[in-house]
Parts: sequence; structure tokens; C-alpha cells
Amino acid sequence: MPGPRYPDLIANLPATVPFVGPEVQERQRGAPFLARLGANESVFGPSPFAVAAMQDAAGQCWKYADATNYDLIHAISTRLNVRPANIIIGEGIDGLLGYVVRLLVAPGDAVVTSDGAYPTFNYHVGGFGGILHKVPFKNDHEDIDTLMAKAAEVDAKLVYLSNPDNPMGSWHSGAKIEKALESLPDGTLLILDEAYIEFAPDGTAPTIDADDPRVIRMRTFSKAFGMAGARVGYGIGAPELIKSFDKVRNHFGMSRISQAGALAAFEDAAWLEDVIALVSEARERIGTIAKANGLTPLPSATNFVTVDCGRDGAFAKAVLAALIDEGVFVRMPFVSPGDRAIRISAGRASDLDVLEAALPKALKTARG
Repeated sequence: MPGPRYPDLIANLPATVPFVGPEVQERQRGAPFLARLGANESVFGPSPFAVAAMQDAAGQCWKYADATNYDLIHAISTRLNVRPANIIIGEGIDGLLGYVVRLLVAPGDAVVTSDGAYPTFNYHVGGFGGILHKVPFKNDHEDIDTLMAKAAEVDAKLVYLSNPDNPMGSWHSGAKIEKALESLPDGTLLILDEAYIEFAPDGTAPTIDADDPRVIRMRTFSKAFGMAGARVGYGIGAPELIKSFDKVRNHFGMSRISQAGALAAFEDAAWLEDVIALVSEARERIGTIAKANGLTPLPSATNFVTVDCGRDGAFAKAVLAALIDEGVFVRMPFVSPGDRAIRISAGRASDLDVLEAALPKALKTARG
């Protein structure tokens, strides 16, 4: 009996996901992790007001959510001093990336990104038949000038840039990004992923008119706001582009619970300030632990620290595997030369106590 007839594009794609989640690894190892320090979630959790709002909304979950995301859009637009027409809400940045690619990329269209940058973006481009052109990192930073040059060379529909960057934790000044826009080719859209912007130094966010049709900026409630499991992200862009999302988005993709939690979280500035301080303390301690074991923490403007293990990718992978065996969930960059490192998310003091005890054992195992 014949099955469904997949298009050639889909039939030839690998049935894989960009990340292997910690739950999958826990099932594989037959035990829970003692410290969950790999997914760049916020172990400090969401604002108590967000939790209360989500609990209150749970009783109303029999209703569809407001498909226009009216309250959340207006709160964000007011805070950012832009028009509601400049804001789109979606199921995390991951969902918004998928919508942008679907809107603009036809089979065979060129798309530019950094080699080793966020793989979920690549996943979407592949799923819609786009052709990825990758630019190497330069000194553990995304190479903005080369990204723009490559976009001009291949007539790219999209250029993806994260600032601050995942997986290295590096960042560029907003002024550098503003300058780079001058060389963005006509007809190319810059996707500026600012998932970690709340943790970055002043001056990291560029000054870009929300009506600028060359750029869409993407932010999330998954990191600083501690709501990764709620799946809420937003984009800031020109009204014509934002309105175009209605052509392809899942209009009822948001839940009432997520909408309520995000709205309450966005309004709790004190909690956000506390989380940013806790992340800063955790980054410092991760760096101290790394140095005590002869490793080099890289500068970070995110809620994680990328730690140079001092050798090659095979050694870093052995360190990562040994840490997992010790009950510490971490990840690592996938592409050389970044794969010489492991990536450790900010944790509570108790999480970092586990890391501090496990890392010397893991290094001994990897070296042995």
C-alpha cells in the first residue's frame, strides 16, 4: 500500500532536529542530570508575577488566545517607543525565523549566515529549499563585514546575524552594526537575532529605526525572562514586513497562558534586573572554575560562558562527554575552531557547586 508522496525537497532532507534535548540524554543515560547547564535557559525562573498570571490564565485555557496578541504587542511597543504595527509575536524566535524564511525564501534562493551560528535558522532554510552560504567566524566573533560581502556576492535574500552571539558569547557594538547596514545589498533583509541583548553591555544594541525595511530584530522571553518553555518571541520591523506575517503565521499559535505570562514578565522590571545580576555573578564563577582547572573562559555578553579547553574538538568533545557522565548537562560549539570549547549556561550556586566538583574529574577522564 503506497504512503504519502513527499516532494523531492522534503524526501531528501534528513529527519533530524537541530539539538538533542537534555530529556533525551537523561533517558539515554538512565538518570537525571544533577546540573542542567547546557540549554541557556534561565534556571532562576520567571517573575513570580508571571507565574501567578499563568496560573490564573490556566483556568481560561479552554478559550483560544487572542490571535492578534493585542495586549502584549501594545506593552512591548510602548516600552520600546515604536508603533504596534512594528511588532510581531510568535512561538519563540525559532518560530519567527521559520515564518521569515517561508515569507522570503523560495527553492534555490541564497541565504547567508556564519559557519557555526544558530543551527535552527539553517534548519528552516533547508526546509524551504534555500541555499546556505556560510562565512567563518573571525576571532570568535561573527564576521559582519564578510557576511555583507558574501550577501552581495550571492544576491542573498537573507543575512542572519546574532548579537550577542551564540555559541561563542561574543558581541559587536551597535555602532558597528549600524555602519555595516550601509553595505547591506538592496533587497537583502538582515535578521538581527538579539536573544541575549538584556545581558549585553550598554551600546550593544544598535540604533535602528523600527521602520527601516532592511532589518528585522528578534527578541525572546526564553532567556532573561525565564520562559523558555512558554515559547514567546517577538520581532521588530517595518510595518509592511510585519503585516506580511499574517500570510503565513499560525494565527492561533500562541496560548493564553503564554500571552499572560509574557505580559506580566515584561512589566516586572525589578525581577529582570535581579536575574541579570545573578547571571553576571554566575558567569564570573564559571570563569573562576574554568581558570582553576587550567581552562580559558571567553568574554561573554550572554547567560552562558564558552570555555576554551585548550586543545582540539576531539578533546573538547571528550570533556563534554565526561561531564555528562558526571551528571552535568553542557553543550559545545559544533564547528572548528569553536569546537575547541564547551559552553556552560549560568546556574545557581548549587548547580555550579556540581560543576566545580565534576570538571576536574571530567578533565582527568578526557586526558586519560
